[in-house]
Amino acid sequence: MDEPHWTLLSRRVTHRGFVTLSEHEVELPTGENIVYEVDESIPCGVVVLGITESGEMRLAKEYRYPLDRWIFELPGGGVEHGEAPAEAANREYEEELGLRPIDLTFLYTFSQNPGRHAYPIHLYFCTRTQLGTKTTGDPQEVVRAVDVSVDDFDQMVNKGEIVDPCLLIARLVAAQKGLLPPVG
Repeated sequence: MDEPHWTLLSRRVTHRGFVTLSEHEVELPTGENIVYEVDESIPCGVVVLGITESGEMRLAKEYRYPLDRWIFELPGGGVEHGEAPAEAANREYEEELGLRPIDLTFLYTFSQNPGRHAYPIHLYFCTRTQLGTKTTGDPQEVVRAVDVSVDDFDQMVNKGEIVDPCLLIARLVAAQKGLLPPVG
């Protein structure tokens, strides 16, 4: 079955700051024109699931103001213009955790919020690191490295304590690829 698409008629940036928002005027398959807001902040994003030598998940714990709480998530961030996703993954892991991945492996690409984000998220995996330099100079970004066993992580998921979608997707994909024990 042929699935109808929307047609872009015009695009204008309505806000440019840490977040870039654009209004897209589109024509729907019905012929109706609407304005649709899209987050076009970065070309793409990256996250890294690190596993320690003892098999624990190396996570980032960071305060997230919109939720007013500290949450577990994966180290990662936006790819800078002209930067390859793997380079960004290495950079972000080192900036946030002070560790440089040695065996970075691409796992999966997904959309974190396909209803509003125009950019994909690239998921990477690593099991070996070397000491790097923690260089995040952003006062909004206070990150703590936390190692969590897979069993403890799965218990936190069951209790509703894990809210970051990238982290949930990473756990599932790593299990499906045999890099972590099965879920459940």
